[in-house]
This record gives sequence, structure tokens and C-alpha cells, in this order.
Amino acid sequence: MVRVTTTDDPDAKLVLIVDNNPMGTMRLNQIFTQKGWRIEICEDGDLAVDTYVKQRPHLVLLSLDIPTMDGHTAALEMRESDPDARIAFMAPRTQRTLAADATHSAGAVAWLEKPVTQSIIDDNWEMIMGEIPEAPGLEDLDELYPEDVDDMRAKRDDEEVVEVTSAMPLPAPLPAPPPEAAPVKKKGPKLKFLFLLIILGAIGGAAYYFLA
Repeated sequence: MVRVTTTDDPDAKLVLIVDNNPMGTMRLNQIFTQKGWRIEICEDGDLAVDTYVKQRPHLVLLSLDIPTMDGHTAALEMRESDPDARIAFMAPRTQRTLAADATHSAGAVAWLEKPVTQSIIDDNWEMIMGEIPEAPGLEDLDELYPEDVDDMRAKRDDEEVVEVTSAMPLPAPLPAPPPEAAPVKKKGPKLKFLFLLIILGAIGGAAYYFLA
């Protein structure tokens, strides 16, 4: 959503305020209305970039934490479309390290601590309207965008193609063990005793025959 505040002066400078915090944008609206600026307000990064390209505002007050496209990336997009884009980041104190890094990367003129008040704007006004630094982060702009999911899957599939080789021959089966020989039955003690009785009977019969 874009809201525009106009003044009676068609030559008044234009500030683009990019934030999805209604209280913050209302406060900044009042500050720049008092300065006699025209004001446009965006609530997300994508729309902010489109608005910048169309309107070419004199100043952008850009929150880092916004929907659809983070403030850092949106700032780089603006700087890519216009090397003279004048951008000041807005961030809470808890994000001061991130804000400082983004300020250097995108060549922002300043970063302002939220909530941005009249005194913060006044204290930093000279820097806000000062020289515009270079934006070294433009060299890495493409890396800030994740690849499309389908493209990533296709790329992954291309990189992970495995060549299918012919099946390896199965190892030859091991030879079957030779059949075990049938166990030899040993003569038990009963068989031996019976054989002995037969012999003794034969001897006794022969002795009786000769003695009779």
C-alpha cells in the first residue's frame, strides 16, 4: 500500500518512508510535513523498489525489517537502479550491528535508531543530506536472492546423476559338502556273548560225542 501526502509546492522534495509500523510512519509523516516535503509511504520492500524507480524520491527512510524484501536488499536494488539514491536505514538498537553492516554495504548515508524522533532527524540531518557513499554490496546482489525451488531441484538432479552400470555377476555357489559316510555299527556286547555261547555249545557237543 502506498500513501501520498502532497503540499501546495509542486517543487517540494519527496521522501519515501518504508516501514510497516503505523506509529513510526505517522511520526515521520508529521516531521517531514513540517519540513515542507512531499511524502510517500510504503509498507514492504518490493513495492518500495517499484515506487523508487517510478518516483525517484530525494530521500528514502528505509526500515530493515519489512515484508516481501528486507531493507538491505531493497536498498541495493534502489542503488542499482540509481547510483545517486539517498537512503537512510531505520533499525532498533538490538539490530545496530546489522544496520551498520547494511549501511556500509548499500552505501546508505546513515542509520537511525528506532523509534525515529524529531531530535534524531535534526541531530543527523547534515549527515542524511550529505555525500552519498559507494555501495560495495552491489557486487554481491545476486547472491542475496535464493534460487527458485524448481531450479534448485533441477540443478541438484543434474549434479547428482549416477551412472547405472551393468549388474555385477553373483559369486559362484560354494560346492556342496560331501555326504557323510554311514556310520559303522559296532558289535554290541550282546552279539559277542551269543557268539561265545554258540562256540561253547559246539565244543561241548563234540566232547560228549567222543566220550560216549
